[in-house]
Amino acid sequence: MSPTASPDTPRRPVGQVTFLGAGPGDPGLLTLRAVEVLASADVLVADPLTAAAVRAHCPERVEVHPAADASDAFVLDEGGVLGGDGGAAVSRFFGAVRGGKHLVRTVDGDPGLDGRAAEEMLACAQAHVPFQVVPGVAQSVGVPAYAGVPLRSGARGADVRFVDASGLLAESAWADLGACESTLVVRTVLGSVPATAAALVTHGRKPETPVSITLEGTTTRQRTWCGTLGTIAAELKAAKVLPSPVSAPVDPASNVIVVVGEQVERRAELSWFETKPLFGWNILVPRTKDQAGALSDQLRGYGAVPSEVPTIAVEPPRTPQQMERAIKGLVTGRYEWIAFTSVNAVKAVREKFEEYGLDARAFAGIKVAAVGETTAQALVDFGVKPDLVPSGEQSAAGLLEDWPPYDPVFDPIDRVLLPRADIATETLVAGLVELGWEVDDVTAYRTVRAAPPPAETREAIKGGGFDAVIFTSSSTVRNLVGIAGKPHNVTVIACIGPATAKTAEEHGLRVDVLAPAPSVHALAEALAEFGGARRDAAREAGEPVYRPSERRPGSRRKAR
Repeated sequence: MSPTASPDTPRRPVGQVTFLGAGPGDPGLLTLRAVEVLASADVLVADPLTAAAVRAHCPERVEVHPAADASDAFVLDEGGVLGGDGGAAVSRFFGAVRGGKHLVRTVDGDPGLDGRAAEEMLACAQAHVPFQVVPGVAQSVGVPAYAGVPLRSGARGADVRFVDASGLLAESAWADLGACESTLVVRTVLGSVPATAAALVTHGRKPETPVSITLEGTTTRQRTWCGTLGTIAAELKAAKVLPSPVSAPVDPASNVIVVVGEQVERRAELSWFETKPLFGWNILVPRTKDQAGALSDQLRGYGAVPSEVPTIAVEPPRTPQQMERAIKGLVTGRYEWIAFTSVNAVKAVREKFEEYGLDARAFAGIKVAAVGETTAQALVDFGVKPDLVPSGEQSAAGLLEDWPPYDPVFDPIDRVLLPRADIATETLVAGLVELGWEVDDVTAYRTVRAAPPPAETREAIKGGGFDAVIFTSSSTVRNLVGIAGKPHNVTVIACIGPATAKTAEEHGLRVDVLAPAPSVHALAEALAEFGGARRDAAREAGEPVYRPSERRPGSRRKAR
């Protein structure tokens, strides 16, 4: 035992810095270990590209700083003092670590290959600040993979060299790269690509060597251009990417990943990301956020960028007595059936159950119906397996098609509980009554029009900034037009069923996509098929592939 400590002496908490690789841009490329570490962060210092993605996995209480705030803190001056002139940053960051907090320094890509993390680690080591490293997907590895350019494949391109062009100042370095036959993966800026290509040719590389340039890799804004070392400068000018007399250039300071070598030829066969059917499409999803989650995930799988804009808000009923009596009736055996016509109805009943200390066991002895698969899944998540889901159309009419008539011999109780919205139609009630059932039609929740979206969203809707809008009900059509205006005529309109399509047409919208089945999954799939057919038609015609929002007004086409 140390003579200066005793078992009763409280230990000071030990903090640390974690250098964490956040990947090249796609939030899905964060590792499991990275997500685990982010969940324990007290202070987050994030590189800009992935800052939003890593913040989503941190606790609400986390203190967030941009990477620029760390530029002075993670250095040693000539006298070996941590922070040099950045004394305030040192006090804030390392004072927190020495006070027991966990500071997570995220690096775009991988800490060992991207950025200046090595220097920052050295500063921590020399200042005796504990640190650990969580590797990530490096930009020089992840971006070519998303561009469809494998860096190695059997005997082709067996030797790979990673190059940061910003550090190549000596002529001898270019001479070495030009003389070798390795596949080169070069980190540089867009404006430097022509000079880089010329330098490699000058020092020995063949002008016909294939080359690819990828901008904003692994994101849905990714763009890749291919050519050879001898032609790439002209290719970029022809694509209006770099300055030319007739073009508005992309920022020449934009970071890009360049691959030089025979492996680039494989892209024609292996491009998998930029060829997704809805790649880069900005799609408006006018639903509540809880309802839009699965649909947005499916759209992202097709390469789209979904924007969720609530058009309705769900609120409790003005008077709770009806629902209180209904829940009491469920417990005391008043009902033979309970029918759920929406996820919101399931949520409303579940919240009432939890308020009274009940759980799914309260449904024992009661038959449960769900209007469709989405509502059925919400019940399963609650712990209830529905007894009846429509075998055909997932709607009130479809539910009635399969609903059994009341039989006094087999049905001891003739009453059905129907918890639903205040604006629901009477189709289901009338149909159940016709089948011989008594119905308690109870308002479980109210739907009200949501607040208008931000001005920039409204302008994008009316000005053609969105490539498509997905309508999942007639109310989403009416409410979106009411709070944000009518979508522009270049925007693709996709509707879940004939009733929704009719409402869209009544509001002056041209319906391009109609789901073959009334489900959000089928609707997203139909839109993806539309996007894929549109892309294929453009390629067969020898035309460039444009997103709908990139078309001139009046040039909308329907894929046949």
